[in-house]
Amino acid sequence: MAAVTSSSLYHKFHPSPLAYSYSSNSSIESSSFFATKSIKLSKTRRSSSIYRAIKTQNAATKQAKTPAEEDWKIKRQVLLEKRVRSVEAKEALRLQKENNFVILDVRPEAEFKEAHPEGAINVQIYRLIKEWTAWDIARRAAFAFFGIFSGTEENPEFIQSVEAKLAKDAKIIVACSAGGTTKPSQNLPEGQQSRSLIAAYLLVLNGYTNVYHLEGGIYNWLKEGLPSVSEE
Repeated sequence: MAAVTSSSLYHKFHPSPLAYSYSSNSSIESSSFFATKSIKLSKTRRSSSIYRAIKTQNAATKQAKTPAEEDWKIKRQVLLEKRVRSVEAKEALRLQKENNFVILDVRPEAEFKEAHPEGAINVQIYRLIKEWTAWDIARRAAFAFFGIFSGTEENPEFIQSVEAKLAKDAKIIVACSAGGTTKPSQNLPEGQQSRSLIAAYLLVLNGYTNVYHLEGGIYNWLKEGLPSVSEE
């Protein structure tokens, strides 16, 4: 029988320093690996959560279009489909002189009387609030609160008044103060609505087939020094 020495017993119950070192290092490395992995996953989850939060916040803060903007988008599309052309002031004057176009000034009557293109006719698309019901009085008070003392409303007789003056096949150039535009720009991808463009929209919807629009409005007409008259 082989003799069992104290040395062999020691090694049986006490692993060598090298084995202990390997075992400890393996545990540490294993622990470090999973800790690193856990940190990476945690960071990934946090990044994903932050991205989703930012995306959700951007979606929430993105301004939705107002009903008026949506309404103008529809009107603009109709104007484009009906091929309502926009013309500059000098071109409008030429069409008036050479091709029997009529300038339809849709500004309020008071503005029209101050100054308007020679030969133009006036049918206002918006009119002063005339009624004195409790609702209309409240509306006037609301306008006054915001410093607007001449509150206006849509003219329900606009088309009827135009039809009394112009046939459906009349050649018309619609004009207002500033004109607006259907042309897109960086700041205004849907163009800029105006009284004259809204009037042109109503005209083409009601069967008028030769409708143009004065780019730059009466402002540009007067600025160009084109023939104008005053009724004051």
